[in-house]
Amino acid sequence: MASKPKQLLVELTHPGPHEVLRGNLALVGLPGVVFTPRAGLGLPAVAFGHGWLQPPDRYRQLLRHLASWGIVAAAPATQRGPLPSHRLLAADLLTTLDVVTTVRLGPDGISVDPAKLGLAGHSSGGGAAVLAAAQDAGTENPRIKAVATITAAQTLPSATEAAKAITVPGLHLAAEDDLVAPAVAHAEAIAGAWGGDDVQLRFLGKASHLGVTEGRHWSQLFLQGKPHRKTQQLTRALFTAFLLTHLTGTDKYRPLLEADVKRAPIEREEEPAH
Repeated sequence: MASKPKQLLVELTHPGPHEVLRGNLALVGLPGVVFTPRAGLGLPAVAFGHGWLQPPDRYRQLLRHLASWGIVAAAPATQRGPLPSHRLLAADLLTTLDVVTTVRLGPDGISVDPAKLGLAGHSSGGGAAVLAAAQDAGTENPRIKAVATITAAQTLPSATEAAKAITVPGLHLAAEDDLVAPAVAHAEAIAGAWGGDDVQLRFLGKASHLGVTEGRHWSQLFLQGKPHRKTQQLTRALFTAFLLTHLTGTDKYRPLLEADVKRAPIEREEEPAH
């Protein structure tokens, strides 16, 4: 019997069945972190873009959570200055996926399936993920299968313009109380411009721009918001459901993606024709 959305949400709020290892991308020439299940071959992978001024460690529990559910999750620690290049961060996200698909990870020989790759990000890192997906879409053999963002922010070049070229599934989580990147000009605009039919926008209730981040950081002195446990839990569960569905082909968690969730209702949704 199929599980109900609420049951699936509770299940995905908790860590998955895999023991998690943490690695350093700098060992292969790119600063950043990678979290992997302890073992597994042909795993899905996602590259995660950090928000403006944020270190990848502010997302360590999100990345660890994805790895506990069998997804290799890596985040480059580049373009962290006050004037970052969104285009270069997008390129680094694609390079990160190159790294995790070509380097044998972990002591027991973990490997990533190059046909199971996704992109994700927070704030301008979410916008950079959109830029990276658009760049990939313009190649002869596109690799990206899904894109997920949380409080995505506009980039230079425009993430909204880039979204027009993307036809893979997209999930965009906007924060109801975001004063840094208000949804109407950022996440909502990106979702509205999405080139494919399978795109969803959800509003996270009582959430701010930095709600998904973890721990303390000096940027909170002038950036609105602070870590928020419920926002983190909802993001972990929805990202996990979305990435498992679209990177591994499982339908188990699709009911959660198709349902309104308390404090995370679907604001906009387009489904592909069946």
